[in-house]
Amino acid sequence: MKLSYLSETLIGSEIVKLGGEIREKIRLGERIYNFTVGDFDPTVFPIPTELEEEIIAAYRAHFTNYPLAEGNLDLRESIASFIKEREGLDYNKSEYLVAAGGRPLIYAIFRAIVDAGEKVVYAVPSWNNNHYTHFVGGEHVVVEAGPETNFMPSADSLKPLLKGASLLALCSPQNPTGTVFTKEELEKICDLVLAENASRGEGEKKLYVLYDQMYWHLTYGDIEHYNPVSLRPAMRDFTVFVDAISKVFAATGVRVGWSFGPAAIIDKMKAILGHVGAWAPMAEQKAVAKFLQQKEAIDRFLAQFKSEVEFRLRAIHDGFQLLKSDGFSVDSVAPQAAIYLTIKVDLVGKQTQDGQLMESQADVTSYLLNAAKLAVVPFYAFGAAAQSPWYRLSVGTCKKEEIPEMLEGLKSALLGVR
Repeated sequence: MKLSYLSETLIGSEIVKLGGEIREKIRLGERIYNFTVGDFDPTVFPIPTELEEEIIAAYRAHFTNYPLAEGNLDLRESIASFIKEREGLDYNKSEYLVAAGGRPLIYAIFRAIVDAGEKVVYAVPSWNNNHYTHFVGGEHVVVEAGPETNFMPSADSLKPLLKGASLLALCSPQNPTGTVFTKEELEKICDLVLAENASRGEGEKKLYVLYDQMYWHLTYGDIEHYNPVSLRPAMRDFTVFVDAISKVFAATGVRVGWSFGPAAIIDKMKAILGHVGAWAPMAEQKAVAKFLQQKEAIDRFLAQFKSEVEFRLRAIHDGFQLLKSDGFSVDSVAPQAAIYLTIKVDLVGKQTQDGQLMESQADVTSYLLNAAKLAVVPFYAFGAAAQSPWYRLSVGTCKKEEIPEMLEGLKSALLGVR
């Protein structure tokens, strides 16, 4: 069967493939420690009670018709006030676009800015930039970030890549790494973008930045979140933000996200999504508009939520560091943000007890799942090199009592290789 070039060349999701394998094992009765999904178990991390009540009230008030294509006015006003108060970014309601979570907004940004054959610069590991670039027929200009920069792209690595590019895709806190840009490094990157745009002619397309800050509320310890426009106000003309309630309020299934940036780009994104119909549901929009005005409820939820997520991240990090000190070939990056921990399991070239040689990182991933019952997502699923020994571990569905059990199972599996 002959189909479109896009559909025939689209790369399937490694995460979906791994998820299918995990679900089958669970169906057959196996106990799996599933740390793969960038989602939340509502029995562990429910959405805020006040948000839940507003959603129910909105449905009972029969808000079940189409919303405005750009997002309801009351919601855009609430988001604008929320972002101004919490992040100090002052954008008006016409510079906001609401959609059903971050994904359609990211797609719309790529569609609005990038023409086929134009350069899209992004670092790996990163979430879905490779797929969105493929969607628009862009030229992949990729830098692989490593542990020396906490897997965040550096200004030095990006500098030789920006000439002639149309889009620079950045994410902080980053999925899959749970790490963030430092103030100094993001300032340097902004300066590169501004210098590149200053070098272009008046009628020439500028270099724009997609800044995905979906996890920006979820930082831990002394880690701070920074954004391009606050650091360099001139970046306002070139930066399009992506944000949502999905992660900050454990509300991945509620599907309310927003972009904000230059009105000319937002208007084009609105037109694109108007044809796609990727609107956030009316009732949820009404509920979020009211909930974002409840400062005390939000502060109360975030204090508890962040504490619970951070406990899990640090407990697993400490466990990996203990295994490392015992001589096992593992490591982890200290938690900074989001719901992810970057871990390393370096077993390629080792043999299992039954004499099986682990020849690739895919073999290691399979061994972790079968021997340790540990399901994590390899960085090669996020565009990194196939031989990368690093993984994303997500704690969104993690119960505290599972952590010692998981670490003990991992230790037993590590003892079973030579």
